Amino acid sequence: MTAKPLTLYLAAPRGFCAGVDRAIKIVEMALEKWGAPVYVRHEIVHNKFVVDALRDKGAVFVEELDECPDDRPVIFSAHGVPKSVPAHAAKREMVYVDATCPLVSKVHIEAERHSANGLQLVMIGHEGHPETVGTMGQLPEGEVLLVEEASDVASLEVRDPDKLAFVTQTTLSVDDTADVVEALQARFPAIQGPHKEDICYATTNRQESVKAMAAKTNAMLVVGAPNSSNSRRLVEVGAKAGCSYSQLVQRASDIDWRALEGIESIGITAGASAPDVLITEVIDAFKAKYDVTVEVVETAKENVEFKVPRVLREAS
Repeated sequence: MTAKPLTLYLAAPRGFCAGVDRAIKIVEMALEKWGAPVYVRHEIVHNKFVVDALRDKGAVFVEELDECPDDRPVIFSAHGVPKSVPAHAAKREMVYVDATCPLVSKVHIEAERHSANGLQLVMIGHEGHPETVGTMGQLPEGEVLLVEEASDVASLEVRDPDKLAFVTQTTLSVDDTADVVEALQARFPAIQGPHKEDICYATTNRQESVKAMAAKTNAMLVVGAPNSSNSRRLVEVGAKAGCSYSQLVQRASDIDWRALEGIESIGITAGASAPDVLITEVIDAFKAKYDVTVEVVETAKENVEFKVPRVLREAS
């Protein structure tokens, strides 16, 4: 029986971003420099496959600093940490390496600058997400108010409506965030925003390529982890852009083949913390069942690279 033809649209860019690449490299270089075990506070990036691979090399993942011994290095995840965490590590005289994505650090610096200028901060983000916790933790309690969606703006209780600024989580939906910003500006006309958008280039680029693909197909798979904010946003963007079937899969074994029966084309992308090997695995699964033609839908080129911290570049 001949395999049915299937056009597979592959988003470009997709998968790893520069911040994720750097964070993984930091853990690998720390293991090379100091040997195992190296402790990592929180999943270095939100992807089980990546975390398991690093665990096999000798990384130990913990949620809090209290779980780390004083005499082993600890790495802070790409999502960033509250100010109290490095302070606590320094007090214990621990060796620590901060793998916070430089684009998240930029938001931290912005928040501190606004606060130093006497402004109260509003953060647009997801409650409990490590990046939101880390950004809000740059300033004393009560200095940062959280809003998740436009409807939250009406109930915000601020100190002074004329002395406000906002920052955002870097992995949000571009369109949804624009709605929240609009609501903030309507209620607080004096509110100050970032000089350059906080949502990072990788999140924006991956969402744009999903919109471009959605126009060509009615089914889309996003390779990524359920706790990955940017991956989940890609699923939502695909559905909003008209894909009647837009789903998150961690790997090929998660594909719901019955739901895809009768399809003639499918779009595939991956969140910023999903490695190439998982994207290839999904493509190969389709090739095993269909006569696949792959078409790349490229909407941007990425050549961003971030240096690892100096402590790891120096020879041990």
